[in-house]
Amino acid sequence: MSLQNKKVLLIVGGGISAYKALDFIRLLVKNNVEVKTILTKSGKKFVTSLSITSLSNNKVFEDIFDVNYEKDIDHISLSRWADIILVMPTTANMMTKLSVGKAEDLATTVILASNKDVILVPAMNVRMWLHKATQSNFKNLLNYGYRFIGPIKGEMACGEYGEGKMSSPRQIFSYLKEYFKNKNLVKSKKISAVVTTGPTREYIDPIRYISNESSGKQGYEIALALSKLGVKTTLVAGPTSLNYSKDIKVKQINSAEEMMDAVRKLLPVDIVICAAAVSDFRPKNKSIQKIKKDKKKFNSLDLIQNQDILEYLGKNNRLRPKLLVGFSAETEKLIENSIKKLNHKYCDIIIANDVSKKDTGFNVDYNKVSIIEKNRKVLNLPKNKKSFIASKIAKKIIDKFLIDDKNTN
Repeated sequence: MSLQNKKVLLIVGGGISAYKALDFIRLLVKNNVEVKTILTKSGKKFVTSLSITSLSNNKVFEDIFDVNYEKDIDHISLSRWADIILVMPTTANMMTKLSVGKAEDLATTVILASNKDVILVPAMNVRMWLHKATQSNFKNLLNYGYRFIGPIKGEMACGEYGEGKMSSPRQIFSYLKEYFKNKNLVKSKKISAVVTTGPTREYIDPIRYISNESSGKQGYEIALALSKLGVKTTLVAGPTSLNYSKDIKVKQINSAEEMMDAVRKLLPVDIVICAAAVSDFRPKNKSIQKIKKDKKKFNSLDLIQNQDILEYLGKNNRLRPKLLVGFSAETEKLIENSIKKLNHKYCDIIIANDVSKKDTGFNVDYNKVSIIEKNRKVLNLPKNKKSFIASKIAKKIIDKFLIDDKNTN
């Protein structure tokens, strides 16, 4: 896989390993990669702007308030220019800043404003890396979607040995080759996907409805993760309070019937992930006016069953996507009930989701799921941020899609 014409934004952090950034820039330029560099205040203590400019053939950005380059230094345009952003070396201090969302200089502002993947390359003393605070920041950053290369075990500049040594420029280069190889493979396939998310509202009268506690966060994060992998993704979303990214197309609906209609109109697609908590039932008759509580005739509510979107897609040979993924929200017998659902609805993967706990599942930022395939192979994902869970689900889906597509062809 060639990196020719790729654009890398390199942020040079403060640490003795910063000198390796020069070798890395030389390696990138040799392979026809365009490199722009942000040299942090602490990074300037180890390498110079002149040496970076000489190797990269590009101007080095240093200060967010540089009036001489006000147009060029815009943190939004700089982050949009890049195909990927690397921070090397990533110090313990930088990890802390990113973990709490600081935007105090050009480097942290660009990272926070970026819509591209950010790769962190840690380098620090072994005790600093293993410190509970650093490990806590590490987990937070993984949850936020940051990628990591290293650190590796080796001898430190301070003379100690252990985990904390920065990966070599060639190791980082190999990672980039694999990263773009996978991304280009997805793009070359021109994979399309539909993700459903959120609750539905089944109105009893103009102001009352049947619904559930779904926030739509998990489905939204999956759609976002697929989009970052290069999949053309449309999100069909029930009523939520989410602020949707401009990177994905969103079709907003209210009822189960509207969601079914929206999904039908988007077919055919390669992948469908049914993550929405669709109401199983709706009122047989919706009252045109608000139902008064003293209305004597209102003794019961007649319900009829909504059409099951997942089952409809699974059993429809003409419209069935190449890969169909369902969600199974359960309060008991999680794996057993989910396998039954997988078989009954003819899907390829089922995501078993325990919604009986208050700290995971519906309307919270965390989740704990099991990914179950047709062969009953189970991958358990422990409690984590929904964004992290989504990245794992998206990768599993794409890996399976590419394997199945290869076997078919």
